[in-house]
Amino acid sequence: MNIKTFLTGWFVEGYKRNLSRYHIKIFSIIACILSLYQIWSVVWGNLDPLNQMAIHLAFILSLTFLLYGFSKKDVIKRQSPSVMDYLFVLLSLGAGIYFTIHAERIATRIPIMNPLSALDIFFGALFVLLTIEAARRTIGFPIIVIVFIGAAYALGGHHLNGLLSHRKLSVVEFIDELTFSFNGLWGSPISVAATFVFMFMLFGSFLQKSGAGEFFFNISSAIAGRTRGGSAKVAVLTSAFFGSISGSPTANVVTTGHFTIPVSKKSGYPPTIAAAVEAAASTGGSILPPIMGSSAFLMAAVTQMSYGSIVIAALIPGILYYISLLAMVHFEAMRLDLPRPAKADVPKLTGVLKKGWFYFIPILVLVFFLMQGYSASRTGFYGILAVIAVSWFRKENRMGIRKIVASMVDGAKSSIAVTTACGAAGLVIAGIMTTGLGGKLTSIVLGLTDGLLFPTLILVMLICIILGMGMPVAAAYILTAMLAAPALIELGVTTMAAHLFIVYFSIFSAITPPVAVAAYAAAGIADANPNRVGMEALKLGIVGFVVPFMFVLDPALLVDGTVVDVLIAFLTATIGVIALGAGAIGWLRTRTTIPERILLITSGVLSMYASLLTSGIGLAIIVLVFFMQHRRKTTLSIA
Repeated sequence: MNIKTFLTGWFVEGYKRNLSRYHIKIFSIIACILSLYQIWSVVWGNLDPLNQMAIHLAFILSLTFLLYGFSKKDVIKRQSPSVMDYLFVLLSLGAGIYFTIHAERIATRIPIMNPLSALDIFFGALFVLLTIEAARRTIGFPIIVIVFIGAAYALGGHHLNGLLSHRKLSVVEFIDELTFSFNGLWGSPISVAATFVFMFMLFGSFLQKSGAGEFFFNISSAIAGRTRGGSAKVAVLTSAFFGSISGSPTANVVTTGHFTIPVSKKSGYPPTIAAAVEAAASTGGSILPPIMGSSAFLMAAVTQMSYGSIVIAALIPGILYYISLLAMVHFEAMRLDLPRPAKADVPKLTGVLKKGWFYFIPILVLVFFLMQGYSASRTGFYGILAVIAVSWFRKENRMGIRKIVASMVDGAKSSIAVTTACGAAGLVIAGIMTTGLGGKLTSIVLGLTDGLLFPTLILVMLICIILGMGMPVAAAYILTAMLAAPALIELGVTTMAAHLFIVYFSIFSAITPPVAVAAYAAAGIADANPNRVGMEALKLGIVGFVVPFMFVLDPALLVDGTVVDVLIAFLTATIGVIALGAGAIGWLRTRTTIPERILLITSGVLSMYASLLTSGIGLAIIVLVFFMQHRRKTTLSIA
């Protein structure tokens, strides 16, 4: 590789290799050791947190350099790791060993005050550089730009004037903050990735290998398959089940989309709509309790609120999103005049439950132990044991040693992108914490919006979406929570509402053009135009962009209020999201006119805000449009 190719190739992400059998064995051994280590550390180990994180990151970096090639711009994409890749693997393991040996000293020393040795500086800088390269290969260059901007500000911000100026930092002091304090690489992002996020990735992998995928697809078919547009509704429900577990919209699309998108196309949905439905449904899984991907756990770690309280608060908004999505899929089927599927092609619910009811047991185990106050990591382990146990209820799905090993390898593989993103996010956070930028940004945000709530919400939404375009949900949420949540809280927004607001928009950036990664993945499966799929997915997921504003303004949607307040909020919001969906699709009783669409969208938004006046106006408009359409449909039928 010449210098020009190297320089141009470094500015794009890497590519995933199709490893040969020999290299797959090496990769699988490392991945399996990592999974076993994580299980041991959760159940029997009593490691220092720095030990836990250093070992985890070292293994993840090793797996990254084995699986991901240097650049997708490479003319010849090598399917085997190069000598340089293996050198990076050895350096990653070496850095992990160094930090593990010196964990106690590092954890007890005072950053900046106690000097670093030459080896400390070398291995600290090495960990930083390897993390940056791994993040670039797995996620792409945008997150690296943010890291470099943060580093440039930390090292050169003392030259600025005014509010953004800070004390001078030397390179050694910056490395000290990055890798020898708990503000940087070993901060909350990598701590979360190295503990419960990994365990839940592992749980999801075990659940898929156990045959649960087929069960969830069949139960979705049994519930919604006989209705108009049933195939797309099946896609919505299936993706909701898996999205809640996987935590990655794109991974969910790739997992479930390969069988839901072709079925939707076959039933009459255009490829663009079929792909958009899958993208919107897969993205919503990360806001759906009880698991919510990794969102609830990340939020619990950052805010120090209990997991149970977060799940309860997120329940109504998550249900509203899927009600709206199912309604829009139904209206789209009516608009396209799609037939009902034949009864013979749809499985019976009783038959499906009889064959696989036990797959609900691991989910119930998770919910039970989490609600009992057990740690998320230990709960994930109990969930894995439950999956293995229930797999033996049916002979063809029994998990033996081979399936268990394959699940551990897949779980480790699926955690690579999340961990590298969290590592890079930790580097950015170090710059924020060291320079005091977090507090300054609160003042800047409030200054830009003149301290007004709605403009501040809009600005925070844009920050989330922009950051989410270049990195996974975990990193986008953590960075925005550090930068913007204090501004919302200062304006009187509750901590729960402020952080859930950020969670929502960090997640829905996956279907927000121009970089709608979930929509692009679905478009590839459907053989459709990615930009058109992105726009359709944005339309189908519109409620996900409206609900966060509503629960900030009306805490009853977060189950914060009396039982009567919560019920009224839920009922009016349900009617509102259906009306909003009807307006977005252009169909209620029959095809809507442009004024009717405007009225439906307006009434939907008004109904979602549970004040007596706005809800009353919204409901009155919905009734008016309904009778206008009913009368026109009756007239057309007579004619």
